[in-house]
Amino acid sequence: MSRLKDWLIAAGLLALGRAGQTPPPRAEQRVLPPGLPAPRDERRVLLLFAAATICAIAFVAIYALDRLPDPTQLLGISLGLALIFLAAACLVIAKRLVVTEELEEDYPPLEHEAEQEELVLLVEESGERFTRKRLVTLAGAGAAGALGVALLTPLVSLGPVLDMATFLRTPWSRGRRLVGENGKPLAAETIEEGTFYTAYPEGADREQLAAPLVLVRLPRSALHLPAGRAGWAPHGILAYSKICTHAGCAIALYRTPTFPLVEPKPALVCPCHYSTFDPASGGTVLFGPAGRPLPQLPLEIDRAGNLRAAGNFSGPVGPSWWGVRMKKPT
Repeated sequence: MSRLKDWLIAAGLLALGRAGQTPPPRAEQRVLPPGLPAPRDERRVLLLFAAATICAIAFVAIYALDRLPDPTQLLGISLGLALIFLAAACLVIAKRLVVTEELEEDYPPLEHEAEQEELVLLVEESGERFTRKRLVTLAGAGAAGALGVALLTPLVSLGPVLDMATFLRTPWSRGRRLVGENGKPLAAETIEEGTFYTAYPEGADREQLAAPLVLVRLPRSALHLPAGRAGWAPHGILAYSKICTHAGCAIALYRTPTFPLVEPKPALVCPCHYSTFDPASGGTVLFGPAGRPLPQLPLEIDRAGNLRAAGNFSGPVGPSWWGVRMKKPT
């Protein structure tokens, strides 16, 4: 009896000992074979990302400088190379750095949890050839970010962002004489009603945005200028900026009624988008997409009978971007 008892105790101890033992680890189940590191291909990817970043930055620099010969071709080359280098980097990653699985048949539809876990494992194992994954990720993000900035850069052309001086600086100041296209001073007595004149500031650069003027003469009884401009049109002679406030085109037409009873009153017209301005009321918009009146230049007549500026424009010259509308000419 005692021997049987000893056998039972020994058997119980043996069973407890085996239950407490940890089973040997099984080999990790893999969907894909382990990928070998490919540092050479990683260096190629890093170089391609760096080249794409440099080309994208070059696009921004060429666009900003706007002084290089053939800028359109240079812009196209830099942006095209950036896209090519970025695409080449993605191809190297897909072909050489991502572990792939070859199947003779398509994947079956996912119906079981085990299949879903197998697909997750497949994705997790697909990048094991990377040895500097963080560096490659940062380089790719930098290239993509630089290319994004390059693609957004042309939006700056929709309006001035930083350099507002070009739109606010004018060559006009009190006493500056008006000259015609031939460079000769314009006498007040030579300005006739029903005729359109172009004038420039004497001795100034005619290429400046605010340099050219349009001159017209109206009967004094027809003038309805804004408050404070009663003396701006001596003998009914009015001067306005020749630059349309819609998109910066030139005011090149003057509408004068042939039959006043049936045709509208005189107006300055931009032929590009048909913005129409009323010279009698301070250049207010009568028709078209322009967002504000034409800037008016105050005039005076000197002792020799020539026209001179009596001050600066009533508002900033040029298209009506928000930043321009909020500033004053200088």
